[in-house]
Amino acid sequence: MRVAMNKIIVLGPSGAGKSVFSRKLNKITNIPVFHLDNIWWESDKSHIEREVFDKELASILSKDKWIIDGDYSRTYEIRFQNADTVFFLDYPLDLCLTGAEERIGKKREDLPWVEEEFDKEFQEWIINWFKDVRPIVYSMIDKYKNNKNIYIFKSRNDADNFISNL
Repeated sequence: MRVAMNKIIVLGPSGAGKSVFSRKLNKITNIPVFHLDNIWWESDKSHIEREVFDKELASILSKDKWIIDGDYSRTYEIRFQNADTVFFLDYPLDLCLTGAEERIGKKREDLPWVEEEFDKEFQEWIINWFKDVRPIVYSMIDKYKNNKNIYIFKSRNDADNFISNL
């Protein structure tokens, strides 16, 4: 069953290109993009309180149209419940590590600071995502597969081809 594509979540590990994919999708659909990193993080690398984040997310979810870019697995359930479309960038680990490393030193609209190094802790976070979080994404996809548009891309080329064909 296919439903309208108005409320979209883009998931995947850091470095997969969720923000780039979301911006490409926005250019074609004119659906506004909300980067969860810009909500959670402050420019000094501190973050807001969880309750404030949850209120902001609820505000976004109440809108008629949105593309929400960001992983934040704690919020999967509410986002899956409200979304009509899920894009999962299920790319290989090495591609995600390279993607995260390539953005070092570059100003991005999806993060309120410029990353200056690809530190070991962040690398470990990405590596652990694959064993800790990836199975959760697939369980959510399985739970909601009958009433959502679900797209799983295994390569950037797959995602680019999808965008090209919209």
